[in-house]
Order: sequence, then C-alpha cells, then structure tokens
Amino acid sequence: MRIVDLIEKKRDGASHSRDELKAIVGGYVRGEVPDYQIAAWLMAICWRGMQPDELTHLTQVMAASGEQLDLSSIGRPVADKHSTGGVGDKTSLIVMPLVAACGVPVGKMSGRGLGFTGGTIDKLESFPGIRVDLPAAAFVRQLREIGIVITGQSADLAPADGKLYALRDVTGTVPSLPLIASSVMSKKLAAGANAIVLDVKTGSGAFMREPDAARALARAMVDIGTAAGRRMAAVVSDMSQPLGRAVGNALEVAEALDTLEGHGPPELTDFAIDLASLIVELASDGAAGRANVEHALRSGAGLRSFRAMIEAQGGDTRAFEDRALLPRANYQHAVLAETDGYLTRLDALSVAHTATLLGAGRERKGDPIDLSVGVVVHVKLGDEVRAGQTLAMLHAGDEARLAPAERALREAIEVSEQRVAPPPLILERLVAPFAGSRA
Repeated sequence: MRIVDLIEKKRDGASHSRDELKAIVGGYVRGEVPDYQIAAWLMAICWRGMQPDELTHLTQVMAASGEQLDLSSIGRPVADKHSTGGVGDKTSLIVMPLVAACGVPVGKMSGRGLGFTGGTIDKLESFPGIRVDLPAAAFVRQLREIGIVITGQSADLAPADGKLYALRDVTGTVPSLPLIASSVMSKKLAAGANAIVLDVKTGSGAFMREPDAARALARAMVDIGTAAGRRMAAVVSDMSQPLGRAVGNALEVAEALDTLEGHGPPELTDFAIDLASLIVELASDGAAGRANVEHALRSGAGLRSFRAMIEAQGGDTRAFEDRALLPRANYQHAVLAETDGYLTRLDALSVAHTATLLGAGRERKGDPIDLSVGVVVHVKLGDEVRAGQTLAMLHAGDEARLAPAERALREAIEVSEQRVAPPPLILERLVAPFAGSRA
C-alpha cells in the first residue's frame, strides 16, 4: 500500500485498519517512510481525529514496535501509575511505596522533566549514587524481590513513540488527543503492568487546561488499556494551584519523605491515599484497599518500602533521617504578604515559571537543572493571611535569580477580602469494568 494513499485517507476523515497502521508506523520506525510523509499524516490526525477502535489499534502497534516486558514471573498482578504532570507533583514518590507496602508489586518507567521542574527520575537523583537506568532484567528482578522499582524509560520500549513524539514536537502536532493518548498508553502497555491508574491533571498548571479535555483524554486512555486486557482506572485532578507545598526537585523529595512519615500537607496526604487505594483495589480485585493503605502510612511500612527501593538502586538513604543531606540551595528568601485578606489565587503556572527562573526546570532536553532550588508555598487557596506573613520561601543557588523570581511569584498570588473555597483535588474518577484475566 502507498503511504500517500493512507495520508489522503486520513485527510478525508476515514479510519485506518490495523494493517494500514502497521505499514505507516512500522515503515517509519524502519526508516522506510520519510519524516515529511509522517508529518502530513500526523497533521491529518490532528484535523480529523481517530475512531476509538482505530486509536486502540494505533496504540497497540506502537507498543509492539520494540521490546515488551514480560512480568509473568512476578506471579501476581503488577501495578503502574502515570501522571500527565503538574506543578509540585511528587505523588509517585508517596503512592508507589504505599502500594508496595500493601503487597501489590508496582513498577514505573518514568521520564525526565521538560519545563518547570524535573520529572520523577530527576527528583530521585536527589539521593546521591542512585541508579535510574536499570536494564529490563534488573527492573523485573527488583520488582520480584522488593516489589517496587522506578527507573528511566527504556529506549527499547515503544520506540515508535519516541520517533513520533520528536517529530510532533517540531511540526505543531503535540496537542492532539489521539496522539497524546497513544503516546502515553503505548509505553504503559509495553511496560507490562496488569493494572494501570492514570492521574490526568487539569487547570492552569496542567497540559490539559480544560476539565472537559482532561476527562476526554482520561476516558480515551482507559478505553485503550481496557481493550488491551489491562485493569484500568483514572482520576481527573485539579492543578489550578500547586500540589502540596514544595515545587522543585529536592524540596519535593523532602515533602514526600515528610508525607510518608505522617506529617506532610494534609491535602497531599489525602490525595496520595486516594490514589494508592484505587491502585490497590484495582490490582487486588477489592481484596485490599483504603484501610490497608492507611495502615501502611501509619505504621511506617510505606516509608520503609521507599527506603528499600532507594537502597536497592544504590542511593544514599541518610536523608531519610537528615533532610539537610538532600541538595540544599545557597539562598533562601521569604516572599511576604503586603495586605491582610484571604488567598484567592495561587496560579500554578506562574509558580511553575518562578521555579524555572530559579533553575529547577529545563527549556530543552538535556539541559542541566539545579536539584536544590525551587519554591515552598506556605499558604493555599482560602487561607487567611496577614500583612508581613510569609507567603512562600524561594530557594536559589544564585542570589541574582531571587528578584525576578519574586516578581514572577507575586503574579501568581492574589489576596482579597472575600474568602474562596479551594477546589476539590479529584474532580472525577473513572474505573473500567475488568473483562480480562489475571496474571
């Protein structure tokens, strides 16, 4: 079949068969189809969309384009968690240890951050010596032996996604629901987990800013996973203000440790318990759930699970006892309230911009980041504030960065006489009926 015919077919709004998608995607991965034809095809998808079955076929073809992990040796259903990313989103560092402490093996291949903060892998590098490039065999072995592993994404898993995303990034075809859903889920399917829970963020600090778009993406990804025989659930969660209080890599690690010790921010703790409970219920057919997760937190089992993972991957765990051993910025600067009132706005995107100015994020892949810097907000939406009160603390490695960072942060904050109710963190839950077979 000619690729140009398939481009025209999608341009005219028709659906592709699985064989046609194999020809397009497989040909591109093998170098037989040029970039300019794939770029035209991607733009046609942006314009015309994809039917649900067609999207499922595309995702499965992408997942099958490289290595696919076999986790059957674990002997139990394995869970995975994915977040579409947000400001201060350190939940994987809390949720995954709690899940593992409940007896559900949980493994995640994660990426580095691009934009305002690092990704989960960058955060983990706050522990000196940690290995975040585990080969597949080591990933499976650690999952079997201690029940929890987080490592960098393997280039061998779903290589079609890597090639397609690089092209989307330079052709204006990133914001397409089918292309986003297939990108996320192709890697999740290839990574082999039986139960997958997705956290789809919405709001100013999220990729999907409108709740309806976030709901549509969540449903599309749940449907893809369900069609592939996986146990699927998703939440749509608010990202109009930062999640928790810390924004910045080592600062977020410290907050995750505090939360696992039982004294983290209440809203972050509740959110982590909700997500972990959903994963445990999904993976155990409801045999375990919220009570088990709450016990794992109270007993310290979740904290011990996190420590076991860091140790297994060669990381220095002394920061579990002494947070001062995490990367620490040279300068701390308090941003003070100028008037009395109530906090009515704490814009997540502006806080993210502040963290970027301090050096916590990347503008381009491969850029270095400063793990020690970032922002810790001391107030949240709806809180009463007084003039002179500390609203946030800036952590900087370079004193010259503080003034522009404070200006950016003040753009995020609004104090007024009228109190506002903070939005709920979880806006919607989607749990798909499971029709497949257990591992």
